[in-house]
Amino acid sequence: MSDVQQLARLAQECGLSIATAESLTSGLLAGRVGEGSAAGDWFAGGVVAYRTEVKERVLGVTRGIDPCSPECAEQLAVGVRGLMDADIAVSTTGVGGPDPQDGHPPGTVFLGWATREDTGHVALSLSGEPDEVLTATVEAAVSLLRERIDEFAC
Repeated sequence: MSDVQQLARLAQECGLSIATAESLTSGLLAGRVGEGSAAGDWFAGGVVAYRTEVKERVLGVTRGIDPCSPECAEQLAVGVRGLMDADIAVSTTGVGGPDPQDGHPPGTVFLGWATREDTGHVALSLSGEPDEVLTATVEAAVSLLRERIDEFAC
């Protein structure tokens, strides 16, 4: 069973809703999560917020925060979780490459997560071409969602 199908099964069994916020992955994560069985029952939706002002206005990211930071990743997840009234949210932000951005080398990635009770982040240092960085980021985010679901006693 694929990671996304496992995610779908767990979300349905636990009666949980999931949301995504994306900058780096530009909707690839939402597309991947949406492939899960009966996604309409458990996937609340996602927001692609590539521009800084959209992150601030739509998802409540603090003005002036480094968009490639743990704080930004967590705030993206908190913002989309609240916007979608989801139980669990995950976010992606970082530098896909091929060039550095704002002093961050390519492959610097942060995943944020938020539940109704807690938030956190995961830092990744990925290598490869931009498409490889994006693919690895999406797979890591799906795995992170599965891990967060495991913390719910259902």
